[in-house]
Amino acid sequence: MKTRPTTKEQTLTATPRETPGALSEDTQSKALAVAGWLEEKKARDVSVLDVTPFSAVADVMVICSAHGARHAQALADWLLERYAEKGIGYLGMEGYTEGRWILVDGNDVLVHIFQEDSREFYSLDGLWSRARSLLDAPNPEPPADKP
Repeated sequence: MKTRPTTKEQTLTATPRETPGALSEDTQSKALAVAGWLEEKKARDVSVLDVTPFSAVADVMVICSAHGARHAQALADWLLERYAEKGIGYLGMEGYTEGRWILVDGNDVLVHIFQEDSREFYSLDGLWSRARSLLDAPNPEPPADKP
């Protein structure tokens, strides 16, 4: 199975996925790590949605709320620091200056950081309500043996 492109140039020349709608383990792990990083910095109401059956733009949407513009910007900064630390590429970021809705395009994982009133207004959670939540998914690791 081929991996998803990580640069703009690769995205423009990428071939379609061999199995549309299939979420890779790497993408799922990345999305759950992103959710954890955001929660470390007090993001609220973090959602991780598998949108592979519905979107050609990304495989996972991570949506969270911030207390205000500075908090949203701090969450975006923290996320980009973690990406750099882990060697994860991203394609771009929008909305940082105003901080009402910051979009971090990680190619296969799109991260939406909203101020609460903007999140309610745009209702991405409602738009993607048919998507499977990865936070409700069972842990892929087998349980430890009990004595």
